Amino acid sequence: MSAIIETVGLSRRFTVREGLRRRVLTAVDGLSVRIEPGEAVGYIGANGAGKSTTIKMLTGILVPTGGTVTTCGLRPVADRRRIARQVGVVFGQRSQLWWDLPLRESFRILAAIHALPGDVERARTAELVERLDMTEFLAVPVRQLSLGQRMRAEIAAALLHAPRLIILDEPTIGLDVLSKQRLREFLVDQRRAHGTTLLLTTHDMGDVERLCDRVLVIDHGRLAYDGDLTGLARASGAERVLAVVLAEPTTDLTDVPGARHLVSQARGLRQRLAFDAEITTAAQVFAAVAQRAEVLDFTVEEPDIEDVVRRVYARGSVPVVRSSTDR
Repeated sequence: MSAIIETVGLSRRFTVREGLRRRVLTAVDGLSVRIEPGEAVGYIGANGAGKSTTIKMLTGILVPTGGTVTTCGLRPVADRRRIARQVGVVFGQRSQLWWDLPLRESFRILAAIHALPGDVERARTAELVERLDMTEFLAVPVRQLSLGQRMRAEIAAALLHAPRLIILDEPTIGLDVLSKQRLREFLVDQRRAHGTTLLLTTHDMGDVERLCDRVLVIDHGRLAYDGDLTGLARASGAERVLAVVLAEPTTDLTDVPGARHLVSQARGLRQRLAFDAEITTAAQVFAAVAQRAEVLDFTVEEPDIEDVVRRVYARGSVPVVRSSTDR
């Protein structure tokens, strides 16, 4: 089966004026990525790393300076109209809805643009309205919707024509916790039901953790990591943490093999130890602690994904790091 997205050496450079001088900026630099049908991929990086530029090249908005790109087996610029029928895109700060019309009319116009038969339009709209809980505001002009309501509507609009690929650029920006949770659950269900491929760019690491099986980290236009979240934590050198609750006050556990004591609380009743999963295991650290004190309770905490990404950037420009699964 052909890839949904494939780039080989994809690059985009811009020429900017600085007074009387011109300077060339490289937004995307030799990007080679392959995304298979049905994958959920987080595409993350700092502001200015090249994420939005990549999306614009994938959808035919920008012409690459170098390299090649195919989306759904098509050339984004030459086949832009055909790609529009197979791709849905949501930009968190832009709208594809008609602000002065009731939401229902926006869906009808989009269905006509995609030439959906009447029965298909009605069935698909009904499904999306039910799943995203939009019944109560279908008759409301888009400009009067709350941010959470509008983002649900934007995602429904992007999915109305049942695209093979959905690209979400900061889809949960500004949303409250409940609205985020609803959107995440819906997207998981859509992937399961329709096999939709998801490409997500976001600064919200909660979105990445809950929605994505694979992560691409871009740094200054170059791919710095390609793999899963667990592999990203290993590649960055981030540590896991064993938090223990002891039966009685205990001196700091500073001599546990393979572990680093972080903090003690309540006169040593609660202690936290960090360890590198590449060197030792949680079971080994726990066993060493249990030899020194009676343990009443414990938890193992995974590395914070935001800290992991910061570590990747802190290393500077590095060759791409891939997980153990070859791609």
